[in-house]
Amino acid sequence: MRPATPQDISAIHSIYSHHVLKGLGSFEEAPPPPEELRRRYDEVNERGLPYLVADFGGTIAGYGYCALYRTRSAYRYTVEDSVYVRPDAQGRGVGGALLAALIERCEALGYRQLIAVIGDSAHHASIGLHASHGFLRVGTLRSVGFKFGRWVDGVIMQRPLGQGDATSP
Repeated sequence: MRPATPQDISAIHSIYSHHVLKGLGSFEEAPPPPEELRRRYDEVNERGLPYLVADFGGTIAGYGYCALYRTRSAYRYTVEDSVYVRPDAQGRGVGGALLAALIERCEALGYRQLIAVIGDSAHHASIGLHASHGFLRVGTLRSVGFKFGRWVDGVIMQRPLGQGDATSP
């Protein structure tokens, strides 16, 4: 596990493109160009938030990052995670390792809540991954997306970080 670098954008683009074209984890329907992923990467880094890759001997098996959940000031202690794993590396603990590292880094930065917005209520792998790291399912947005010719739910999961809401930040 290491911080992502601009040199990783090509591998990140490949992984994300697969998920956009084949899965419901992203509600994008066309893969954004590498330049857009670089812009998003820069935005995360400019905010001092974690953007990580799982690097196995120079091969990127997955990536994850946290971004602000919302930009309005009252949300300033809440972040949202995104984790994507290369298809041939799924089921090997890559997603769990990325998520655990993101949680640790966000706690160290003083954030108090971590949100996961999961595409498709039937995405059991992602729901299970988040549940295994202390997330609770707090809601389902019914049929908020339309992809691959069908309506798709959004599942909202939440996990406290550090003291959570037990104390003021």
